[in-house]
Amino acid sequence: MLNKNTKNESGQNSALNMIGLGTVIHGDMMSEGDLRIDGKIGGNVTSKSKIAMGAGSEIKGNVKARSADISGRIEGDIEINETLFLRSSARVDGNISTAKLVIESGAEFNGTCNMSAKPVIQGA
Repeated sequence: MLNKNTKNESGQNSALNMIGLGTVIHGDMMSEGDLRIDGKIGGNVTSKSKIAMGAGSEIKGNVKARSADISGRIEGDIEINETLFLRSSARVDGNISTAKLVIESGAEFNGTCNMSAKPVIQGA
């Protein structure tokens, strides 16, 4: 799902960033590399790579990334350059802007969706 090492737009390796279960972060977060979230974040989350959220995770803020695989809860708007996966345990309360959207049975989405190939993250 997530590579341990990815390359950012400058060709340098970026490590996998993990927010573990039981971890709570208050404030905005930015990452060049992949981001795995199993805890809770109160703030906006931006990644130039991929964001993956576990079933018990939560973000109260806007999310921007190249791609995302969501199993947790997001209260905020989501902007994804490529593909957004909403797994069966996902719940999104906010608007979505993405090029491709996959919603599994059981996922909840309350908001509007705009699908286009326009990049939302510079360099992504």
